[in-house]
Amino acid sequence: MNSLDIHEIFKHLPHRYPFLLIDRVLELKVGESLTAIKNVTINEPYFQGHFPHRPIMPGVLIVEAMAQGTGVLAFKSSESQPDTGSLYYLVGIDNARFKHPVEPGDQLLIEVKLTRTTRGVWKYAATSSVDGKLAASAELMCMKRDIPD
Repeated sequence: MNSLDIHEIFKHLPHRYPFLLIDRVLELKVGESLTAIKNVTINEPYFQGHFPHRPIMPGVLIVEAMAQGTGVLAFKSSESQPDTGSLYYLVGIDNARFKHPVEPGDQLLIEVKLTRTTRGVWKYAATSSVDGKLAASAELMCMKRDIPD
């Protein structure tokens, strides 16, 4: 069990501003699960248009934050980094549900659990919550692919 600060996250995710959606990993169990946070601020570029009269974090970005959590877990579990010539790509989203809006000032708690690995496809159960209220859930699948030269 360990945590990762933003500098360690940079080593395990290829994403950068404005698309890096994980601020800190609170707990990581290699090959099992990850708990991370995303601090949601009004300075996020998407709030200018989603929605100006009532800013909420787009659901697709909540799913992306959960997917980034699976990416960190996958890279840590396989003891590799994105700069080694491969990436974990999101290849499937099943049963995505959105239960509660996420607004500026919220801290999104992201939890992902590895449920299965079959033929190179990693399947995860993922949830995001704010103050104990479920915001979103989904089953996510990712797969490691080599980056073409």
